[in-house]
Amino acid sequence: MARQRPSPRIRELIREGARIALNPGPEWIAELDRATVAANPAIANDPVLTKVVQKANRANLVHWAAANMRDPGAPVPPNVGAEPLRMARDLVRRSLDSVALDVYRTGEYIAWRLWLHIAFDLTSDPQELRELLDVSARSINDFVEATLAGIAAQIQLEHHDLSRGSHAERLEVVELLVEGAPISVERAESRLGYPLKRTHTAAIVWSDEIDGNHGDLDRAADAFSHAVGCAQQLTMVASAAARWVWLADAAGLDSDAVERALGNTAGARIAIGTAASGTAGFRRSHLEALTTQRTLMRLQSGQRVAFFSEVQMIALIAHNPDAADEFISSTLGDLESASPELQTTLLTFINEQCNASRAAKRLYTHRNTLLRRIESAQRLLPRPLGQTSVEVAVALEALRWRGTSVGALPLPARHSDDVPA
Repeated sequence: MARQRPSPRIRELIREGARIALNPGPEWIAELDRATVAANPAIANDPVLTKVVQKANRANLVHWAAANMRDPGAPVPPNVGAEPLRMARDLVRRSLDSVALDVYRTGEYIAWRLWLHIAFDLTSDPQELRELLDVSARSINDFVEATLAGIAAQIQLEHHDLSRGSHAERLEVVELLVEGAPISVERAESRLGYPLKRTHTAAIVWSDEIDGNHGDLDRAADAFSHAVGCAQQLTMVASAAARWVWLADAAGLDSDAVERALGNTAGARIAIGTAASGTAGFRRSHLEALTTQRTLMRLQSGQRVAFFSEVQMIALIAHNPDAADEFISSTLGDLESASPELQTTLLTFINEQCNASRAAKRLYTHRNTLLRRIESAQRLLPRPLGQTSVEVAVALEALRWRGTSVGALPLPARHSDDVPA
């Protein structure tokens, strides 16, 4: 039976509500993102997959609201556009296709709460409110059901390629190793074609732009291997915009070499774990690379190449970006907005154990010039440096990784043997 068309007044209210929903406040978007990403730890722990889910959230919200702007109260066609299909494909690649239902149902719940707030602001008439909410509830539920069905039909056509090929079988083995699940070394090596009784250096190669062709990521993964002359490499497609890489017995790994290797792969970024041995090392180095990637993205850092050894300390405070910002501001005071020259001078001075001569040599500047800059920097601190040198060093390190930082000197090159396995 055809759905009865809403009354003109309700259509007017739906159109006005849809206009508001097209521009929700940042707190609503943040709640939508938090709730849907938390639907599964595998999503929450993967910054690229998180971004894919968030883009699908926004696409679905805009799709429903725009349809109701055009024809209020009419059935909304399913959204089988690029963003929800990309999310579905990436979830299938990671054997997380069942999670899609949780993501959509959670998104539906949060969107409904947003719509309730909008509806109660639009009218206080009980009759209008009853009809508005009844029409809206059916519209949102039918849209979600139709979208899930449309995406399921499309993915079913691709399911063999996405989930039944040799890549999917290898990815399943990799995830068992990363989770620490029991699997024999012999079986894992046979499936992966990669030696596990070796020393491993893991990396995550990804792009912040999740749209388009990501062939550059495969080239970047290969370039990363060639940069250290590593003959044995394992590369997995974790999602459309991310690759997981392991190198066996890599040597001579430093940021300059990796930067040069990535030179022709615009948009590719790489987070690198420390070298570690055996299956435990395979897992540990990957988790370190993942922590490095998450830290860069939480701090909105634009750094293309980062080693876990560089961000290990910063990762501890970057877990909560708001708390990290508060720590930086309360520790540095006016130095937070000072010139990169003053920030870098003070950080180098602390790193050189407050030895002015060594710091001046490292910065290629005169000792007297360095002392004047240190004096200027200390005047900007809220508390004496002698009492807070450790906190100040941590805050300055966090500041130069943070994307909103005024910036400091380029991050120093790091070698793979800086931190023992």
